[in-house]
Amino acid sequence: MRSWFFGNKDQISRVYSAEIIDALSLEAGLEGGRVYNVKDLGGVVSEDVEYLFSTWGMPPVPSEYIRSYFPALKAVFYAAGSVQSFAGPFLSEGVKVFSAWGANAVPVAEYACSQILLANKGFFHCFRQAGEGRREEALAAFSEFPGNFDCPVGIIGAGMIGSAVAVRLKEHRLNVYVFDPFLPPEKAAELGVTKVSLEEIFAKCRTVSNHLANNARTAGMLRGDLFGSMMPFSTFINTGRGAQVDERGLAGVLARRKDIVALLDVTWPEPPEAGHPFYSLDNVFLTPHMAGSSGNEVKRMAEYMLAEFRKFSAGEKCDYEVTAEMLPTMA
Repeated sequence: MRSWFFGNKDQISRVYSAEIIDALSLEAGLEGGRVYNVKDLGGVVSEDVEYLFSTWGMPPVPSEYIRSYFPALKAVFYAAGSVQSFAGPFLSEGVKVFSAWGANAVPVAEYACSQILLANKGFFHCFRQAGEGRREEALAAFSEFPGNFDCPVGIIGAGMIGSAVAVRLKEHRLNVYVFDPFLPPEKAAELGVTKVSLEEIFAKCRTVSNHLANNARTAGMLRGDLFGSMMPFSTFINTGRGAQVDERGLAGVLARRKDIVALLDVTWPEPPEAGHPFYSLDNVFLTPHMAGSSGNEVKRMAEYMLAEFRKFSAGEKCDYEVTAEMLPTMA
């Protein structure tokens, strides 16, 4: 058995701890800490490599390269979230792909859930006024919020992250509504959510959180008219992808309606171009794509992939395999 680290050396050293590397060296035949990339293919012996381990920075590898250089390859273990940029050719060549999307979903779900709970209390509407000495104005805004008990919250997209957010929100007695055409009724019942249309999400929910899959069909799906239909004193949260939002339309609505707040951890492009209205609107809160795994949290993803490797190599059922059929609906 022989394995390689493949991709970005700095990212791999950040994500894979010494303990994980030792385990993979012993159990998967990993070649120490050396990291290979596409440019190395042809100059090294790779014909007997069975497993690739990677994380952020995994390069796309053409199908013909996979056939030529990795004839024995069985699986790619990706210690990060989305595999959209590289998975297709591997899957088409019969190579299994596993992703730590479950691990990466944990901090994003925690982040989004925290923002939802604060938004329902009016935190983002009130703290600037209070901080500037406008206490009465802040209290007037605060009086418009219902708090979290029975508050209607909308989740757009019920994939791994959206579902994890819904599960966490159940602990707080919120009424959770979901837009996701691919969500089966039995899964909605299991999550304790109500399926509704995209238009209903925006018109009826106090806080709306985006977790759509990132693909061509979802680009621009969140239109300006949807934001214009939001309830008074409502909040839009985006930890998904900026390309899914009509940002020009959103900025126009936010300029007209100061009662709506947008919490944007992602934009398109990232960061917004110089002079973008998002920089000057008081009701926009920009963060630098920080909801995902960071600091010590990234180690969790490598642990997930070690666990997946152990199950796969033992012939057991794995938890985080990505199939070609899943790609169109994955974030």
